[in-house]
Amino acid sequence: MTEATNTSREPGIQKTPFSIGATVVAAVCTLLGVLMIWTGYQAARAEEAAELAVIGTELNLVTGVAGGMFVLFVALVAFVAAFYMEPGFDQ
Repeated sequence: MTEATNTSREPGIQKTPFSIGATVVAAVCTLLGVLMIWTGYQAARAEEAAELAVIGTELNLVTGVAGGMFVLFVALVAFVAAFYMEPGFDQ
């Protein structure tokens, strides 16, 4: 009788340098997305466009929410990649 063994990697956030980097990217993108949405909301309350120093464009409610949703999507992709990405050929 033959026995086959397969070692599977348990997914985790802080297991490899790639997952640590992807987690940092996800955290920065989350903060930037929330900041864009908040700045757009504040501009809508003031009834004039607001300028975000990081982006450099005028934000109103629509552009702030659209940009924030895009950056939050990038954060979600980076977080999923950090959790599920397999290690490279070096391991």
